[in-house]
Amino acid sequence: MLRSRDTLTRREALKLSAAGVLGASVSGWFDTLASHAADAAAQGVKHKSCILLWMNGGPAQSHTFDLKEGGEYKAIDTSVPGIKISENLPKVAQQMQHCSILRGMSTGEGSHGRARYLMHTGYRQGFGGVSYPTLGSIVSAELGDPDFELPNFVSVGGTVSSGYLGPRYSALVVNDPSRGVENLKPATELAELDERAKLLDEFNQQLLDRFQANPIEAQQKGYQRAVALMHSAKAKAFEIDQEPASVKSAYGSGRFGQGCLLARRLVETGVPFVEVSLGGWDTHGGAAAPVKRLSEQIDAPWAALLSDLKARGLLDTTLVIWMGEFGRSPGKGTNHYPRAWSTVLCGGGLKTGQVIGRTDKAGGSVEDGKVGVADFMATVCKALGIDPEKQIVSKSNRPFRIVDKGAKIVNGLFA
Repeated sequence: MLRSRDTLTRREALKLSAAGVLGASVSGWFDTLASHAADAAAQGVKHKSCILLWMNGGPAQSHTFDLKEGGEYKAIDTSVPGIKISENLPKVAQQMQHCSILRGMSTGEGSHGRARYLMHTGYRQGFGGVSYPTLGSIVSAELGDPDFELPNFVSVGGTVSSGYLGPRYSALVVNDPSRGVENLKPATELAELDERAKLLDEFNQQLLDRFQANPIEAQQKGYQRAVALMHSAKAKAFEIDQEPASVKSAYGSGRFGQGCLLARRLVETGVPFVEVSLGGWDTHGGAAAPVKRLSEQIDAPWAALLSDLKARGLLDTTLVIWMGEFGRSPGKGTNHYPRAWSTVLCGGGLKTGQVIGRTDKAGGSVEDGKVGVADFMATVCKALGIDPEKQIVSKSNRPFRIVDKGAKIVNGLFA
């Protein structure tokens, strides 16, 4: 079924009222939202969420999840008999029952920028003459609640464009998770802030009606979301300092660990998509030293995230993805290598505690279980309850598939 992104729904109009843009009372509307959320929780209603752990630069599968004999690292046992991973990921190894390793990724794009775009959107850059939305924007559009006070898509450390979906589904970017959303407290009383926001919105709307320019809409949506967030008690989800010392210690003091803790808090509050990035994986000088250091940065936080989600009853409804834009060349992991590499999917109600796919003895090609980018995106969509074949009508009145034709879902992940 086609669905247009142009129309302003009644719920969206109420959201603008909540933000003070249309002049209605804010507190009463958020009380109603809280009541609906409580009712849903009491009835056992659960939504799907996704946390993407993005390893920017391309992690070496030969030094993480597809070690070969004679390699530079030792392979260690995990909590699942028969599955071995890097010695530098001992805590993740003990959470392997919650993970599925896809060792047959083969995506065909070896340029960082184009590969990042490909693995975030499922489409090659420039295909169809349009900018495609990142996975977070797709989830925001398909699973997000337009009445929710918090953003439906949060990115810790940066992300790519929302594409044809427009600014409404772009990410709130948090550069430093320890500081949360900076400048969130208004410099004036909320009532006065609402009046200013109302005037600004009227001005922007007049410009938008005349020119239909994306920068105008982006500014308008940004202010509306900011004002709504300033009014919301749920904004405390961004304050990771509220966590007990033992929890903060489990995630660690590094920025990636703090990002994982923030992701858990946001998902727990109802945010459907959070991306946490860690750079440094472009190991042109050889993977041995840098990947050891990077593995130590991700091991405890990633394991703590899975354990924490499980303890809170959130792991079955939260898909955790670990991946980069491609892998590295076999052996020392020096060069870009999209021909055969690995990703990891955790939780999300999937069949976990398994390895799907196999590379040859050297790790240079996929021998079994090849997964292309469209296959991967379709699989993620199915795990989240999104129809990968659905078409969305853009503002230019063009229909686009969420996932390109011909995708094959990795059925081994589903019961």
